[in-house]
Amino acid sequence: MNSKWLEWAQSLSAIAQNGLAYCKNPYDLLNYERIQKIAAEIIAVHSDLDHSQANELLSLEKGYATPKVDVRGAVFSDNQILLVRERREKLWTLPGGWADINNSPAESVEKEIREESGYEARAIKLAAVYDRNKHSHPRYYFHLYKMFFVCELTGGASATSIETDGVDFFTENNLPELSLPRVTESQIKRMFEHYRNPDLPTDFD
Repeated sequence: MNSKWLEWAQSLSAIAQNGLAYCKNPYDLLNYERIQKIAAEIIAVHSDLDHSQANELLSLEKGYATPKVDVRGAVFSDNQILLVRERREKLWTLPGGWADINNSPAESVEKEIREESGYEARAIKLAAVYDRNKHSHPRYYFHLYKMFFVCELTGGASATSIETDGVDFFTENNLPELSLPRVTESQIKRMFEHYRNPDLPTDFD
């Protein structure tokens, strides 16, 4: 799929957001608001959002525009990796989500693992920092960096949550159907490589 429309919308939205954050001239502010509406129009034409929904989505972002940060934890036990099933999609992913304010990336991923799977884990290695746009995920309205941690299982027990309705461990060659917006098969397989070879350097785009 040609995704140039999303790149254009993201770029226009970032210009508008930065302008609205720092510009003092009232005429320029009106122009930045118009640029934001154009970005929303592009998204509305190419997605399942209408213009008002797209404009509201973009308007929620304030201050200087930067990529969002998503954290994912690769927890291993007996050469198997922990996955959770998203309750809404019924598809599987590494536990994780948005990094939280006032938590470090490691603290955020440990919290996500605990909340989504019931297990306690400790982040022991930052395995990868990926630009979501450079991997085979479906396109998303915002620009994301994805941080993958290899984690050590320390306790807890399997438990579902308001977001997940399945928790299980899987071998590398028997992965279930994945939630591709969150994780790809190649990323999971790369986590197995980091697990087997702890001295591998951190991957980054």
